[in-house]
Amino acid sequence: MKGILLIDKPSDWTSSDVVAKLRGILREKRIGHSGTLDPMATGLLVVMVGRATRAMEYAESHSKRYTASIRFGLRTDTEDTTGKILSETEADVGEDELKAVLEEFKGEISQVPPMYSAIKMKGQPLYKIARAGKEVERPARKITIDDIKIVGRDGGDYILDIKCSKGTYIRSLCRDIGERIGCGACMSALRRTEAGDFNISQAISIEDVQRAKDENRIDEILIPLDRLFEEYPACEVRGKALRLVKSGNIAKSELPNGKYRVYSPDGEFLALVQVSNGKMETLKSFFEV
Repeated sequence: MKGILLIDKPSDWTSSDVVAKLRGILREKRIGHSGTLDPMATGLLVVMVGRATRAMEYAESHSKRYTASIRFGLRTDTEDTTGKILSETEADVGEDELKAVLEEFKGEISQVPPMYSAIKMKGQPLYKIARAGKEVERPARKITIDDIKIVGRDGGDYILDIKCSKGTYIRSLCRDIGERIGCGACMSALRRTEAGDFNISQAISIEDVQRAKDENRIDEILIPLDRLFEEYPACEVRGKALRLVKSGNIAKSELPNGKYRVYSPDGEFLALVQVSNGKMETLKSFFEV
């Protein structure tokens, strides 16, 4: 079993809950996801199955898109509405004022991650330190906000559409926007809508996976792993070159320098390779061994 599942994560499930459930349904231990969603969040979770887990590092680097709601005047310890309230004030933020501030957050910015996160400091996850009632200084990290705009209102909350780099904490982005305006803010809802070239419209529910398993249709819902590497040209290897690629050795190649998707004569996706000066070297293999 090898491929990608696009899951629409329900609220109140952790990303690890989804992985554990899928392991039980598919009877496959090799399952992982390429980007954690908070329990309160919903939306696109890219799940790698079987040998496809070897591609996790490539999927994790993809940009993400979210629909997020921001509530002004409310500060919490988790930076979202599930946390302990630290302060609460009346806030009347106008749309024009918010638009102007959002412009300041576009491009490469520095972000201090939240205490309630899985980032480790001296080997200990920050959330464990936070649960003990402590707070430690966290170094700011560079992230990129490709786009951020207002797309609606939900009661008194603004709804934002955000496209950003990996490693971006939307909770912390809402926090920083609130601090910039001066009234504080936190995230009140979050839905991931895109991850790389994958879209929430392609996602299915955990119940859909269970039905496919019961009806022996898992192959129908698994997205082929090579979809992850469509930006690279494809090539086929035969004979000695095929044997060398499958044994992890360097093969000769007449292809121009660059990265390629490599296939066997029968169409099996074998590896992502780098061709340099007539030599083909495997970067990551994906065939079953």
